[in-house]
Amino acid sequence: MLKIFINGESGKMGTSIINLIDDDDTLIKVEKGDLITADVVIDFSHPNSTLKILQDCLENKKPLVIGTTGLKNNHIKEIEKAAKMIPILIASNMSKGIINLKKSLKDYISNNSESMDCIIEEVHHIEKIDSPSGTAIELKDHILSIDNKKNINSIEITSKRIKDVFGVHKVLFIKKDEVREFMHEALSRDVFSFGALYAAKQISKLDPRIYRFKDI
Repeated sequence: MLKIFINGESGKMGTSIINLIDDDDTLIKVEKGDLITADVVIDFSHPNSTLKILQDCLENKKPLVIGTTGLKNNHIKEIEKAAKMIPILIASNMSKGIINLKKSLKDYISNNSESMDCIIEEVHHIEKIDSPSGTAIELKDHILSIDNKKNINSIEITSKRIKDVFGVHKVLFIKKDEVREFMHEALSRDVFSFGALYAAKQISKLDPRIYRFKDI
């Protein structure tokens, strides 16, 4: 049975993860204050809280899954330093659908021979702090890295915050005669929670370094 400590358990993602743990006989939630008994830690909190739990994991040699967004360069540097001692998975989006979206984008861009512009549209709930989303930024970086033919003239990110939207990411490629659209929409937080628990199961077996969701 895998024992999981959740940093940010009172938040909406924390609540979703707890509900899934309760339905899985192979998982158990470690009570707050008992991190030392955990096999792995999942963090969905605030960047400053992430740094605190990072140090706790380092001191107790606990693998860490980080889903907190809005991390700055100073946070990343501390995470990279800690990853020399413990395995850390960091991802702004733990939906397997986003992995499939990136694969579709790679196939399309690799086979394209025409000039085009790109717009990334992201929509999230009004309580999401960071804008644009970490996933939108990842998608932009992904597109730039695979545009080997340099056919994309520009990439623009637009962000909207709407009540009760869990996450929508659209990627539009605009050509002279057509628009091609790729989209992923999360219909509940559970899609991210399933991914986080999957990541926790995998990271607990891995060697120290930084991992991305696609690595597992």
